[in-house]
Amino acid sequence: MKPELIIIRYGEIGLKANFTRKNFENIFQNNIRNALKQENIVFQLYKTRARFFVYTKEIKKTIAILQKIFAIKSISPCFKTDSSIESMKNLALRIIKNKINKSTSFALKVKREGNHNYTSQDVAIILGDEIVKKTNAKVDLSTPDIKLFIEIRQNNAFFFFEKIFGPGGLPLGSQGNILSIIKSKNNSFLAAWYMTRRGCTPVFLILDKKFTKDVKKFMDKWYINTEIVECKNNNLIDNINKVAFDYKCDAVVTDHFLTGDDVKVLEEIAKIKNSINVPLLQPLISMDNDFIKEKSKEIDL
Repeated sequence: MKPELIIIRYGEIGLKANFTRKNFENIFQNNIRNALKQENIVFQLYKTRARFFVYTKEIKKTIAILQKIFAIKSISPCFKTDSSIESMKNLALRIIKNKINKSTSFALKVKREGNHNYTSQDVAIILGDEIVKKTNAKVDLSTPDIKLFIEIRQNNAFFFFEKIFGPGGLPLGSQGNILSIIKSKNNSFLAAWYMTRRGCTPVFLILDKKFTKDVKKFMDKWYINTEIVECKNNNLIDNINKVAFDYKCDAVVTDHFLTGDDVKVLEEIAKIKNSINVPLLQPLISMDNDFIKEKSKEIDL
């Protein structure tokens, strides 16, 4: 039995006031839809309170896409039924019976939202007893071999075995434009990635044409639709001020971080900061070289 849909969860969006949250949810929904269309996925996308659901037959490919959508906290391929006890018992047995036996252990993790004539604990006990009766598996709430998550939302119940984490943050396009200076392959992209994760839309200013293909690859991977600008001359400050003005950028982002020669780095930051017309941001400034390399590897830059 294969999963029929995917639950999408966000994090920070839920902390916003009602008007802002609805606005961010709309941007978020459009970002998901555009990415799936770009990859030719046939799907249906639905929204409920604090959750989005994608129905598709291409579960594996869709998961890989969703893992690159900013603001997604986690996703789960799942099974759906109605929220009656009998329906939930039937589904639980169908999806778990081939995963456990008398030599394995399991646990049910139940969350519930809405009005029901049972509690989350009732569901865990009733379904757990049924599973034990039919499979002879053991219940282990501390270190089970298999965890079955059950999320009950009003009239529906969703069953899943895993939570796959996304990049988190805020939806791309929910904040202003930033001018991201690209002067190296990994560090510059990591600095841009951190700001994009905060909802900013980057405009890329390339100091060397050799990075053009890398920027396009980065944009395709993270579903960023934006502009790439090449420096017109050797005067970096002139280029920054012109491009920032032309594309209405609210800030400039560089990949500076403190090394063994901190004085030189700080002098370079001060020189740029005192010569441009918008704020200068350095998201990597507190990171050391080892962390930057590790994080770049983690997100596959």
